[in-house]
Amino acid sequence: SSSSQSFSLPAEMSRSYTNTTGGPSASVSAATTSDTLLKVHSVDFLKSKDGPNRREHHTDVYFSDKLIIRRGQTFQMWIEFSRPFNPKSDKLELQLKLGDSSTGILISVPLVNVLEDRRWEMKIVEQKDKRVRLAVNTLPSASIGCYKVTVESFSPRGKLLFPCTPNDVYLLFNPWCEDDAVYLDNEAERKEYVLNSMGRIYYGTVQQIGTRTWNFAQFEQDILEACLFILERGQVAMTEWRDPVIVSRMVSALVTRHRGEAIMYIIWKIMCFLNLKPHKHISLHQNSLRSCFRPILLHFCKLQTNNNKTLYINFPCRNFHVWNESWMTRPDLPAGYGGWQVVDATPQEPSQGSYRCGPTSIFAVRNGQVTLKFDTPFVFAEVNSDRIYWQKKTDGSFSQVRVEKNTIGQSISTKAVGSDARVDITHLYKYPEGSAEERIAVERASRFGTKPTLYPSPTSNDVSVEILMDGAGPLIGGDAKLSIVLKNKSSSQRTASLLYEVMVMYYTGVLKTTVKKDKIPLTLRPQETKTIPWTLQYKEYMNHLVDQGALKLTVTGRVNETQQILAKEFNFRLRTPDLIITPQGDAVVGKELTVKITFQNPLSQVLRNVLFRIEGLAMQSVRKIAYGDVDKLATVTLTEKFIPTVAGPQKLLASMDCRLLTQVHGVANIVVRPK
Repeated sequence: SSSSQSFSLPAEMSRSYTNTTGGPSASVSAATTSDTLLKVHSVDFLKSKDGPNRREHHTDVYFSDKLIIRRGQTFQMWIEFSRPFNPKSDKLELQLKLGDSSTGILISVPLVNVLEDRRWEMKIVEQKDKRVRLAVNTLPSASIGCYKVTVESFSPRGKLLFPCTPNDVYLLFNPWCEDDAVYLDNEAERKEYVLNSMGRIYYGTVQQIGTRTWNFAQFEQDILEACLFILERGQVAMTEWRDPVIVSRMVSALVTRHRGEAIMYIIWKIMCFLNLKPHKHISLHQNSLRSCFRPILLHFCKLQTNNNKTLYINFPCRNFHVWNESWMTRPDLPAGYGGWQVVDATPQEPSQGSYRCGPTSIFAVRNGQVTLKFDTPFVFAEVNSDRIYWQKKTDGSFSQVRVEKNTIGQSISTKAVGSDARVDITHLYKYPEGSAEERIAVERASRFGTKPTLYPSPTSNDVSVEILMDGAGPLIGGDAKLSIVLKNKSSSQRTASLLYEVMVMYYTGVLKTTVKKDKIPLTLRPQETKTIPWTLQYKEYMNHLVDQGALKLTVTGRVNETQQILAKEFNFRLRTPDLIITPQGDAVVGKELTVKITFQNPLSQVLRNVLFRIEGLAMQSVRKIAYGDVDKLATVTLTEKFIPTVAGPQKLLASMDCRLLTQVHGVANIVVRPK
């Protein structure tokens, strides 16, 4: 339904028609039959700020007269032709071009009868004389950027091209689209982190946290164009602009790039030339780049760090630092490490040859998973370092005079959703100081640092931990029961305190919230294998599930006798019930067939606005049934009638969907006999 390829544009592209029939330009008469060329007279992108496109795509806040849309969502446009469009003999196609070099992208958008999600497609939804209104689907994984659009019209007489210059289309990431990698399911957070143009910046010390308003100014005139211009300097193929992981990493490098090319370097030079003070600069346009950026402040004092969380002080120093967090999935990491990612535009060390930092999963930072990309050791050190005071001797050497353990990474703060209050999010970056979880995370990280022996290595690794699940796994609506199996392979007793945490997870691998956490004391006799039953009750998770009912159970601990660290992660989902599809009698071509579809609500909650979908059996469209509400634990039966049109083996598919329960399906194999 679409194509993507590299291309080169001609040196000039004028706003004219090209007759591709092979002969000289034809003179188009005023006739309205399909025997004449189908010429495009005008294109209306419905791009006004108060129009449906800008409102529905949440881009009406931009001070721009351009069409700004979000990917994975439909937009509408009008085309006026030289004669009425004839769907039987005429054809239509859009060509979208991103970039103007060999690294660009060319996308063909075909005209179809029925729009399908996750495709580049368009459909005529209204026709008035010589005008047609199109609904155009965009791909939720399309590259962001400024697209040039050309309309291709086909008729029996030939093809004509209509470049829509200067009416370019700006395509952005879409936190409102469930199939987009930056999807955020909380409307209040979308308004705060995407649509709010004013934020708060915090400064000072832990004891005296100052605050002032921060004007992001991301919607001001020409800022969007400037941001895309900056991305073009990133020397990354535009096919990679679809990935927020790559885009955010590119932005970090561009902002802090050395050799005088960095945005911050240029701004700093301009401010110095104009004798402006940084603390008076309240409109920071460089922070307008997309992906739900939210400003983060970390109170700390730092010049150098290493993976062993040691900080070397050389006064004078900063006492706070600012970075961004960006919300996205992380398909390049294990499940559970998506969500908020650190993106630091002013890092103090290079990463893969350039000064940049991130995106770094804050869940990886919290658990000391410093082997996960990108730049987790650096961010871990930023929030977990010790402050060490050194004294310079007369011979030039240094001696350590004092160590402060709990001064770095305090009061990590951000603006509250919907208010100007300060929210402390330190707990998202690390466990409480001195807790068993925090010590385990620090030691795990230190084993991969430049001083892996900073903490004593375990004298033995003779205890194993596994998490097991019976059969196909727990059903939604009931208690989830797993087993934690520990085995002592030594000839001595082993004791430990296990810490477990279970979190709700989106199907994209993004963690939503912690449902339950607790400790389990453990004693293992020599050579003993112990199975600990673990249960998550329905009442504990019933109000927290999302999409496919996925959860992550993490178990950590330390063996007291050997200092061995125990760690295990286990992803599982709560299975949904099947729809039971039962044909009543034989299926014959041209003869009415009755089918019963049975569904039982597994939840002790009422299901609101239940929608059934039925397809297959050679039907040309999906049958939708808005059922309404289903009472808790109730059973409902639908009776539907069909007239098969094709003989042979067929399948009839049904699905049920509502806010509390998704992924409910059923299928029946039906052999249709000929008349």
